[in-house]
Amino acid sequence: MNIVEYADRDMLAIDVANVLAGQLEAALLHHDTVAFAVPGGTTPGPIFDGLCAADLDWDRVRVLPTDERCVPADSDRSNERLIRERLLTGRAATAQYIPLYLPGTAPEDALPEIEALIAPVLPLSVLVLGMGEDMHTASLFPGMHGLAAALDSHAPPLVVARTEVQPEPRISLSGPVLDGALSKHLVIFGEAKRDALDRALSLPPEEAPIGAVLSGMTVHWAE
Repeated sequence: MNIVEYADRDMLAIDVANVLAGQLEAALLHHDTVAFAVPGGTTPGPIFDGLCAADLDWDRVRVLPTDERCVPADSDRSNERLIRERLLTGRAATAQYIPLYLPGTAPEDALPEIEALIAPVLPLSVLVLGMGEDMHTASLFPGMHGLAAALDSHAPPLVVARTEVQPEPRISLSGPVLDGALSKHLVIFGEAKRDALDRALSLPPEEAPIGAVLSGMTVHWAE
């Protein structure tokens, strides 16, 4: 794990966008298509704003969320909505989006169909993750039912996350898919999340899921 500190969040967004563009470009030199997994939420928005202008063969990039809430794509809580509005615009509008949620279908029932969509693009070429102060990442939450199975090296590509603290179920890429990305980045802001990351290093993954994917990770941090 390597930690890169930035003077402020604006500098982080600019630098990370450039790093991701470079890594996607390098991956495209060796593969017909590449998979790029990104989080939703507010943290990655400024990074997407810069990245979408990168001069890449975006039509060969397959973009998918690291996790998705089981809500309509036009919901304020939809990761797909943020990704489409902030990343899949400008030059990046030609990238192909792979959803993790199919409306009108129970999450567990939809997994085979969604797995069939993502299987051809694995392993992930480039991954961006966020982390909560509770040390969850994607939708892998401490103490949630099925967490150990979701982090197991033999876990299927997708898992359904149901927790008491979330208003709806979620579908998430599993631990081995996240950890198996060829290039991994974690973006966090503030002292509280920096402290949480430090705690995660000494805790088992069942208590700090982010710890299961930190090997080879580049952490980008700004106050």
